[in-house]
Amino acid sequence: MSKISGKVASSSPFVKRASFAKLAGVAALVLGAVAVQRVANSAEAATQVPPPAQDEKVTATHSETAVFAGGCFWGVQGVFEHVRGVKQVAAGYSGGAAGTAQYETVSGGDTGHAESVQITYDPTQITYGRLLQIFFSVAHNPTELDYQGPDHGTQYRSAVFPVNPEQRTVAQAYIAQLDKAHVFSEPVVTRVENFKGFYPAENYHQNFLVLHPDYPYIAINDLPKVTDLKKMFPDLYRNDPVLLKVASS
Repeated sequence: MSKISGKVASSSPFVKRASFAKLAGVAALVLGAVAVQRVANSAEAATQVPPPAQDEKVTATHSETAVFAGGCFWGVQGVFEHVRGVKQVAAGYSGGAAGTAQYETVSGGDTGHAESVQITYDPTQITYGRLLQIFFSVAHNPTELDYQGPDHGTQYRSAVFPVNPEQRTVAQAYIAQLDKAHVFSEPVVTRVENFKGFYPAENYHQNFLVLHPDYPYIAINDLPKVTDLKKMFPDLYRNDPVLLKVASS
């Protein structure tokens, strides 16, 4: 197992992400038990949803941003790093104030922040609506209220943070479209929230899925999402992920 930034204390993301597995010295039998738990409450069950009936207008611009929250940002970032037309994906926090945008504080669940990703993309290659289609299909389960799989709390809520009025219109129309079509067995609980800013997470969180594919939480909860992306959206899948450049510590 990887050890990032020397973080092994009980307050570390490693313990919080998979306390159900006692990550230190995880044995094969324990991983097997966790795999069974995944069947019961996993956030990875993919549902291919139809494309949005309403999407953004494509112009000559080649760089826009989208901000989504769908549970642990490790997996959501990892999915979108494998999407064609995406130029960069940062894991971070959105929904709260700048002063509380730190992992230990956000983990308390009362900052208003959600673990989020900021996606920089080329709309001439992939539109905002298509990003939302991937978000709702494979990146998370949009019917789980304030949790995703083993992670519980408002910081793991399903939310989109439109950065302009057009994105808000597209997102609201798409959620209504999915609910009307009963694509999911339960209502979509994804919130369309006001964008107050995006604050990048600590360096040790960035590119976590790509850098640590053998980490138990990633192997069990997140790598299946990348597999589903490749299977459901082969035209949008890129085998070599685009990684966020982070300053060396």
